[in-house]
Amino acid sequence: MFVILILTNTGVYFLFEKMAYDTERKQLQSQVKEITASFSKMTAQNDPAVIIRAHLPDNGVISVAGQRLGSGEATTLLKDYTPTFTNDSYTVEKINGTSVLSVSSPVIWNNGDVVQLDMMQLLVNVDRNLMALKLVLAGVTLLAMLPVVFSSIGLSRIVINPIEKLIATMSQSRKSGTYEKIQMSVDRKDEMAQMALTFNEMMEQLEQNYKQQEQFVSNASHELKTPLTVIESYARLLTRRGFDNRDVAEEAVGAILSESVRMKSMIEQLLQLAKNDEQATFQFEETDLFDQIEKTVKPMRQAYARQFDFEGIKNAIVLTDSEKFRQLLYIFLDNARKYSEDLVKVAMQDEGDGYSIAITDYGNGIPQEALPHVFNRFYRVEEDRNRKTGGTGLGLAIAKQLADGLGAGLKMESISGMGTTVRITIPKRLDSH
Repeated sequence: MFVILILTNTGVYFLFEKMAYDTERKQLQSQVKEITASFSKMTAQNDPAVIIRAHLPDNGVISVAGQRLGSGEATTLLKDYTPTFTNDSYTVEKINGTSVLSVSSPVIWNNGDVVQLDMMQLLVNVDRNLMALKLVLAGVTLLAMLPVVFSSIGLSRIVINPIEKLIATMSQSRKSGTYEKIQMSVDRKDEMAQMALTFNEMMEQLEQNYKQQEQFVSNASHELKTPLTVIESYARLLTRRGFDNRDVAEEAVGAILSESVRMKSMIEQLLQLAKNDEQATFQFEETDLFDQIEKTVKPMRQAYARQFDFEGIKNAIVLTDSEKFRQLLYIFLDNARKYSEDLVKVAMQDEGDGYSIAITDYGNGIPQEALPHVFNRFYRVEEDRNRKTGGTGLGLAIAKQLADGLGAGLKMESISGMGTTVRITIPKRLDSH
């Protein structure tokens, strides 16, 4: 903005200067023509000085055929001045800081000779006007720059300061290893405030992910340490006593096998969670929920010789990933089987924009205070109960990730001593959820 203003004012100044010089030049050239016309009519008896005085400009000098007449201060200032002409018949030069306009033209002298006439004039008024124009343009430039300066200061507060805060916060976070946030006024609603809000949300998400990862590693280390300790203890027992005592050997081998199977299951579930964290792909296609539930329930009846009642709605077509849905269903059916000895009931219901699948067991149930945490990784309602059933505290976390990927809703209801019901809500279309 400042550069454009300077260039504009400079252009105005030089344009005015050229116009002023051209105006003075035309006037001087007009006077030279009048003198030339007068000289052409002059006879030998006429005095050329009379004609020269009649056309002598203010603050000017006329030099012709060795005669030099002047007026005003030009008489002294231009006493010894001789203009330098190039290809043009006029020139503008500076003498002691004052502009001098000189015009040259050939004339016929009274004796018939052709001589050169030089007319020179001090451009005092033009210089004065140009100086006044300089001051005016400089003043206009300064006045015009005031709002630019103030707006720049205001803009820096709006734009630069938040960016500097962002840089400082990021640097502080890097140095301290913490997740610092930008302090912003709650009244601001502009783009910079939105940027700061987005940054703070990102830092919160990073902090949350870091804490979850830290907790996950801590829990995984703890959970893996237990079966490894059991395996090591029984292995040392076998090393000390050998296989002489068959009962001890069978107990040790059984415990080692049990803990190995449990550890293998835990590792597989950890890998499954890691795979889900990497945004596992879902293949959505039209699927009949009734058929998928039947295909999942039937093998469990045969494998565990348990009663699984299923009341469904045939031709319940939804858009989902059938493989991931069956995996989700299996987790809840397997939990219901583990934590109850009685009937496991599966019931479907049409909810309009989707179908709900309720899986109910009649076991001991879950305390109300534990329900908000059951989908957290490694969370266990009762440590002893999970040990007996071989649970790792990861199954429901996997189920939650699968449900999120399918766009399904999960809700768990339980009454201690009476049982637990898990409701899976599958939307008929992805955009209806």
